[in-house]
This record gives sequence, C-alpha cells and structure tokens, in this order.
Amino acid sequence: MINEVYLTNTAAYVPNEPIGNEEIEEYLGLINGKVSRAKRIVLRNNGIKRRFYALQKDGKSTHTNAQMTSLAVRSLFDNDAEKLKNFDLLSCGTSTPDQMIPSHGVMVHGWLPECNAIEVVSPSGVCCSGMHAFKYAYMAVKTGDAKTAISTGSERVSRLLRSEVYEEEVVNLTALEENPYIAFEKDFLRWMLSDGAGAFLMSNKKNETGLSLRVDWLEGVSYAHEVEACMYMASEKEDGELKSYMDYDPRDLLTQSIFSIKQDVKLLSSNIISLGFAKLKSIWDEKGMTVEEIDYFLPHMSSEFFRDKLANALRENQMDIPQEKWFTNLSSMGNVGSASIYLMVDELYKSGKLKKGNKVLLAIPESSRFSYMFGLLTVC
Repeated sequence: MINEVYLTNTAAYVPNEPIGNEEIEEYLGLINGKVSRAKRIVLRNNGIKRRFYALQKDGKSTHTNAQMTSLAVRSLFDNDAEKLKNFDLLSCGTSTPDQMIPSHGVMVHGWLPECNAIEVVSPSGVCCSGMHAFKYAYMAVKTGDAKTAISTGSERVSRLLRSEVYEEEVVNLTALEENPYIAFEKDFLRWMLSDGAGAFLMSNKKNETGLSLRVDWLEGVSYAHEVEACMYMASEKEDGELKSYMDYDPRDLLTQSIFSIKQDVKLLSSNIISLGFAKLKSIWDEKGMTVEEIDYFLPHMSSEFFRDKLANALRENQMDIPQEKWFTNLSSMGNVGSASIYLMVDELYKSGKLKKGNKVLLAIPESSRFSYMFGLLTVC
C-alpha cells in the first residue's frame, strides 16, 4: 500500500535566551586567555546575529540533547499526555548525541514516558542526519508500515566549543614554544554553531482543518567516493585519511583536542556548492520542475558567505530561483546542524504566509564528506 504522506504539525525548541555576538565568549570562554583572531572575520562573513546555547556562563549544561528533542516532540501535541500515545515511530537524527551508547533516539524516547512501546531509529551524520530521520519516517508512513510517525533533528554542540576543550593543546604548544593558537579549522566553527531541536509529525491523512504539508519527494546523495572528509570530530586527519580517537594514546586525546570539531575550510569552499547542486539539477530535470512552480526555497546555509555562490550555482544550472522566494533564519537561529531545516520549516509553517498549492523546495548540504538531501513539500 502506497500512501500520501503529510506533515500535520511541526515544532521547535531552543534553550534559554538568545545570545548575541558580543556575548559568545562569555559562554564559550577565551582560548589561552585571548580574544579569538578568527571571531570577527567569521561573524562578518556568516551573517549570524544570535544563537542559542544549552549552557550557563560558567559552562554548566542546562539541557541534554535528548531533553531538548523530547521537548520539541511534546510541542507537537501541546504536551498532552494522551496524544503522546498516538504515534507509531520515532526517528531521531543528530550529530551530537549525549553518549555513544545507547542511541540518541531511545534516549529521547526515555524522556517521553507517556508514549507507548514504539519503533525507534537514530540516523547518524551531520546536517543530513535530521533529513535521513525525516526520510525514514516518511517511507514508513508511505509504505503503510506506520500510520503516524515523528522525525527530529537536534544538536547540543555548545559544550564542545568551550575553551577547556582546547586547553591542554594550548598548554602543550606553549611548552614546545610553538604558536599557541588553535588552528582556524578548529576555531572557525565556534562562531557559527547553535543548540536546539525540531520535530515533524507525519500522517497518512492531512489535517481536517488548517494547512498540511504533503511530502512529494525526498532524495539524497553522497560524494564520499570522490572527496575526502572535510568536517570531523573524535578523529584527526593524516594524509587525507581520518585516524580514529580509538587509535590515539589517551594522553593525546587532550593534548591534540581530538574531540573538538574541525573543518577543512579549503576543501569546503571548493566542493560544497558545486557537488550538491549538480545533483539538484539532475533531480530537477528528471521531475520536469520549473522555477515558476517553486514558491519558497529553504536552503540550509552554514554561512551567508555561501548565498551568492549558491545563487550563482542555481543560475548556471538554469534553476535561478529569485532571492525573494528564499526563506532562511540563519541570522536569528545560528547554524543548528541537523535541526536547521526543521526550524526553517516550522517558522515558515507558522508564519501565516503559506497558501494551499504553494510548493516548498528544501536543500540541505552536509560538508562532513559531502552528502546532500533535497525535498519538495506542497501546501494542502
């Protein structure tokens, strides 16, 4: 049995009060007691004005990833205990689970004791993990394996950006009389990332009143067979290959800040747009899509730096979607990784702008080893 699949509700949860650019180091701390050299440059380029951290200024956590995700799920049902019994599948994507074992999904389920015994899955990855969770839930409803399903994307990355994560490496470099400055590849992401969670409720029936979002298609692609890793954590790159944290002496885990998030910015800039939007072009042509039929374009951008590059790529591929059709909330929410597309869809869905028949195109790039997800929703 092949069903239509509808998003019948969306939800978002962000922790604590928004944090402006001037406050970031009050929460993340100073590395080697010095203001970051990269901060001003990165903030100028990324266009982010505020973000959210599940942290107090003393570094104490206020929420776990699983807690934030469960709060987003609860919002789908207005925290009604009885309604929380009425779904069959929970699919949770994240790149920053609170632990390696158990899975992130079952930890979220554990924060929802009102639920029934249900199927739970936990796609891993980075920005695309939330979309992979979405696709799993979508396919389950599509095939009739589930009547109602929830997918989520969430991140709690702020604790990994705290200065103490890099402290031992700084001390080691200073002792060796080397430049005690953490490489741009490590510092770069400290000024971009944000915490939060989003959730989608899916059903094989659309809402009787109000708007629903029909999921027309979801497609993904990986270029890992062509390009080496670009963003990584709990590993280090040696001669283009990743060396796992498991293969390091325990002392090196601290002195080389192996658990920090790193990004090869040169590899990023030369591949992130060209690879993914060549794939979108092939999907576009296969499905006979036109610019005129797209009412809203939701690109997950890690930085406003990529806006012009993305616009140029669309133009070169005859997909020149006008900027007035673009919808993002990067400046107000920050880059929330796997949750970003959820937060964008949620904001648009609740904005009052959507009308029946509108088509919403989703585009989610993932720089870790260059994966991409795309999707099309129709308002009904």
